[in-house]
Amino acid sequence: MSQSYDELLDQATRRAALNHRVKVLLVESLGLEIRPELIGDDQPLFGRGLELDSLDTLEIVVMFEEHLGVTISDDDRAAFGSVNKLVDFVVASLGEIPQVEAMA
Repeated sequence: MSQSYDELLDQATRRAALNHRVKVLLVESLGLEIRPELIGDDQPLFGRGLELDSLDTLEIVVMFEEHLGVTISDDDRAAFGSVNKLVDFVVASLGEIPQVEAMA
C-alpha cells in the first residue's frame, strides 16, 4: 500500500521537526556556540564536525532519555554519527516519528 501525498508530507514535516528539536537540544544541552539551524543534518558530531568529545556523548545519552524517552547503549555507537543518525535511532527505537513541540 502506498502512502498518499498528505501522509508523506506529514511524515516529512514531523521528521524535519524532530531533526530541528535534536539540534536545539544539542546546542542547549552541550552549550555549543552555534545556532541550531547551522548544524547540517549529516554533519559529523565528532572530529571535524561539531568537535564533540566523549563527555558530550554522556550528555547526549541523558538528553535523549530525558527529552525523547529513548535509551542509547554502548552497542548503539553508530547513532552518534550525525543528527540524521540520531534521529534514525529515535525513529527505530520508537517505531514511528514522534510528534515534537516546536522549539526556538
